Amino acid sequence: MGHRIRVLIIDDHRLFADALALLLTDHDEIHVIGAAHSAEEALERWGQEKPDVVLMDVGLPLMDGIEATRRLRESNPEVQVVIITASLEDDVIAKAVDAGASGFVPKTYAADELVSVIKRAAAGEIVLPTNRLLQTFAIIAKVRHSRAAAEQLLGRLTNREVQILQGMAEGRSTDGIAEWLGISVMTVRTHIKSLMAKLGVHSRLEAVALGVREGFIRIPSAV
Repeated sequence: MGHRIRVLIIDDHRLFADALALLLTDHDEIHVIGAAHSAEEALERWGQEKPDVVLMDVGLPLMDGIEATRRLRESNPEVQVVIITASLEDDVIAKAVDAGASGFVPKTYAADELVSVIKRAAAGEIVLPTNRLLQTFAIIAKVRHSRAAAEQLLGRLTNREVQILQGMAEGRSTDGIAEWLGISVMTVRTHIKSLMAKLGVHSRLEAVALGVREGFIRIPSAV
């Protein structure tokens, strides 16, 4: 068996979190390292076991899921944080992405659907409900930068970085982008790190949102 995706669930509803952990343990590709019921408990666990993907509730007591996402991403930018929530409100989307979230998933998803989301997030893909794709991109881009500022920042990208940004917009994983462009996975990761630094963003999702808005790249539904 290859690498199992290490998942940490963070939700203050113990029944939901424990039930979700139990459901995910039935899948060989997933290794649930635990279900934390507060951000503080999660950060303590984080120091002991490093997950690949974190399923994060927003409405946590004391420290909320947005701040927890920010702290987790600051300590390890490689971790993918997926916000799992009952509703997707515009301000929550904007704040979560600014904190470094990789995507969003409704709590109504079935276990098999959630496993697919976890795999995609672990592979470096952007995770969004299809019916909220364009709306989410618009919300993120509007909050982060004015149009003039975004255009100036995107103009700093190299042709290769724009290609990689396009690959992310098309839903390609890091490995998929490497195969598509005929370059190494490490080179793709280096370019992604560079383009995110140039754009001053905290996640691939945020980078793609800016690129789509300014017409630098297109998503499949807009092609």
